[in-house]
Amino acid sequence: MTGSKQDKYPDFFENHDLDPVKAATKQPMAAKPIRKKKAGFYLSEALLERFNRQFHQLKLKGAAIENKSALLELSLSFALDDLEMGDRGQLFKSLK
Repeated sequence: MTGSKQDKYPDFFENHDLDPVKAATKQPMAAKPIRKKKAGFYLSEALLERFNRQFHQLKLKGAAIENKSALLELSLSFALDDLEMGDRGQLFKSLK
């Protein structure tokens, strides 16, 4: 029976809706993938060293931070939330 579905070899590179690792570990799948874009910024060496130190300390404490990008995204989100508070936020006060 050449050409039947039983003779078809699986294509491991085709796009599947299910992630086998997440399914096996019972991790929830994201409803929609989050698109990310690389950004370039200049930071002072002191701030970068402080950030790296905090990242590694969090990892040693067992914090669920995947990588430095995730920590930076979380930190920036908190900072933007604070700025959106206007003159009630700490960041706005420091800009005066």
